Amino acid sequence: MTKKDWSSWDKLDWRRRLETFGEDDEPIIASGPNGEIDGVCQLGELTDKGRETTLALGQRLRYLYVDQLGFMPKIIRDADMIYLRATPMARALESLQESFVGMYPLDTRTGSFPPPTIITRAPADETLFPNESNCRRFSQLSQAFGQRTADRCNKSTEMDYLNNLISKWMPENSKRVAVDSHPRLSGIMDTINSTLAHGPETRLPAAFYDSKGREIIDKIGVEEWFSGFRESNEYRTVGIGGLVGDVVSRMVGNVEGNGNDGIREVGGEVNELGKGRGGEKKIKFGMSGCHDTTLAAILSSLGAFEGERWPPYTSHIAVELFRKTPSTNAPSSNEASRTPPPGSERQSFWSSLFGTAKRKAASEAPSPQGIARQKVDTLSTTDKTKLDGYYVRVRYNDRVMTVPGCKAAGKHLDGDESFCTLEAFKRITDKFTPRNWKQACASNLDQPAFPAKIEEAGY
Repeated sequence: MTKKDWSSWDKLDWRRRLETFGEDDEPIIASGPNGEIDGVCQLGELTDKGRETTLALGQRLRYLYVDQLGFMPKIIRDADMIYLRATPMARALESLQESFVGMYPLDTRTGSFPPPTIITRAPADETLFPNESNCRRFSQLSQAFGQRTADRCNKSTEMDYLNNLISKWMPENSKRVAVDSHPRLSGIMDTINSTLAHGPETRLPAAFYDSKGREIIDKIGVEEWFSGFRESNEYRTVGIGGLVGDVVSRMVGNVEGNGNDGIREVGGEVNELGKGRGGEKKIKFGMSGCHDTTLAAILSSLGAFEGERWPPYTSHIAVELFRKTPSTNAPSSNEASRTPPPGSERQSFWSSLFGTAKRKAASEAPSPQGIARQKVDTLSTTDKTKLDGYYVRVRYNDRVMTVPGCKAAGKHLDGDESFCTLEAFKRITDKFTPRNWKQACASNLDQPAFPAKIEEAGY
């Protein structure tokens, strides 16, 4: 809100109540399980339990990167060394906010701390999750792989087991539980998982929590949603390649120190791009609010999701960049130097370039030119050497994951296959990083959905 000066705005504190239909369609106020009428969540919004767990995630990140490793500062005067991004879904933004506050609570931010920059995109441009609604080719592919799962599983003995278990609660117009029933099997799984995460007031009948039934549902759901990422390079490219390509380009941009790591986007004064408001010239850490489908898509595309269950709530991936110190055969003992040399920053971030805008001066906004968006195979020998001595590690819910294409000699740190060389990691991701995501989404619409043979992920 504003007064007469349109350049300054006030805020309006307000409370929300949800209205729904009552008997005879009369409007009534929706209430919670204990009669609550204020602060009731819409479907898909972050619940109090979700706020609690994402805040705890931020606290764990603080313990690791601030207290234990000394990589991030204990107190910050601005957040311009941190790349923050969220999808248009309210729960993703709220999860990001809670995690940021957990990592840097109020008493760790100076009194002059300016509002942190959070990057968002229009839904049509969003690559922070597999964007079936705005990528026609990915919609085609995901429907084809989903139908394949339905054809294989709908009449299986496993599906018969589920029907004997829970079909009596299915709606009359879709009595048989199936991959493509109404509700879909994946929707039933979502309901089971969300009610398990909350109190007994939300629970379904006990049959829905049968251990064998849940295992079947989970296995089929993972196949339906993520088998395409394991088997098809095109699926990876249009499904999650844009995001993975951005992550890798920011790591390479950080190595080059040319502003391609996201500092231009988060830095600068109002209506300007540039270096950080505290003088920062590099991003040290990144965090994005995304979705379970994001995490499983990334891991599947890297060949690191074999045998995994559907990601539980508040799951996270860390993509960490290391620099090998000259005097040792491994990354520094603290995994990140307390006073990192140029290019030694370690990052874990989902990030993207966000258009263009004016900036103060070239000295405050480093040139984005460099090798970050180029494929390794096109680099000169000199440019390739810029990647030497850098390693990438992927962690999923605090478990170290191994990319199969990094296991070969020369493609990982001696003695530890989980540390991919940056060059090897980039070579793998280059294969499914689109040159133009929107163009790829509009291409091959008359082509078969399945590749002639399986194109293994992670190589």
